[in-house]
Amino acid sequence: MILEMENYRAHFYTRRGIVKAVDGLSYSVQEGQTLGIVGESGSGKSVSQLSYLGLLPSPPLKIIGGSVKYRGADLLKMDPESLRKVRGNKISMIFQEPMTSLNPYMKVGSQLVEPILVHEKKTKAIARKRAVDALVDVGIPDPERAMERYPHEFSGGMRQRVMIAMALTTKPEVLIADEPTTALDVTVQAQILDLLKKIQKETGMAIILITHDLGVIAGIADRVAVMYAGKLLEEGGVDDIFYRSQNPYTLALLKSMPRLDTPQEKLPTIPGLPPDLSQLKAGCPFAERCAYHIAVCDYSFPPKRKVGPDHETFCHVEKLT
Repeated sequence: MILEMENYRAHFYTRRGIVKAVDGLSYSVQEGQTLGIVGESGSGKSVSQLSYLGLLPSPPLKIIGGSVKYRGADLLKMDPESLRKVRGNKISMIFQEPMTSLNPYMKVGSQLVEPILVHEKKTKAIARKRAVDALVDVGIPDPERAMERYPHEFSGGMRQRVMIAMALTTKPEVLIADEPTTALDVTVQAQILDLLKKIQKETGMAIILITHDLGVIAGIADRVAVMYAGKLLEEGGVDDIFYRSQNPYTLALLKSMPRLDTPQEKLPTIPGLPPDLSQLKAGCPFAERCAYHIAVCDYSFPPKRKVGPDHETFCHVEKLT
């Protein structure tokens, strides 16, 4: 295991109350493995990663408990300087929306070189060569010229490639990809995913892929963690989740996907809306929207239940039809 999260809880303290953005999340990632984290918008996917890396303001964020261990060292107990040596170096991140994540006032080359200078203390000449090589690796033509351009001079797909190059310049062991294919057309999406798989095969790094697109998960992930309202509702191998799911929320997500092998006059949707995380009731957070709802769901959060050799779910209903 290269990264292990155990009962991790990160809450926001606001004027409206305590927003339980991540509440008891546990998972692990092995070297060379891809973990997909899926769920509706607001389920806590991005916050679960940004918070332990110290990339969210505190306050209002407060880490309540749990552990996040990188190679056995708890990131939550590290001082800021030690965490800075890991963040962007051993654990790197591709952020959402490359147009807003890249600095519009800095040339792409300067932004690529900076992580190498900060983390590895290399000379500017060596750092520049590494940055150019990274642009070559992600398929950007004429990399020397690209180094002198600004982000707005690139297309959406090219900006996303620059973000991937920036995340990979320090040769991380864990890559967190937060919606890496958002707002990209299908062809560019496929290119980006193929690129991530190619780099993973060459380097052996682990990937945590955050998305709400189950099609993307099916194409790249080895394991899948399904989140809802800050909690983990199901985790298992990609085949377990897609073909042997035993959680009503996962089944509802799968049914809402368009299919080519089944004629559909109307695409099913999940009724209702996700709950307000500052006003969570006792019990299962998905209860009010669940097609398998029973009385115990209203007052008791379901215990973890093993439904396969490497497949776990949180649900009171023992067999879903």
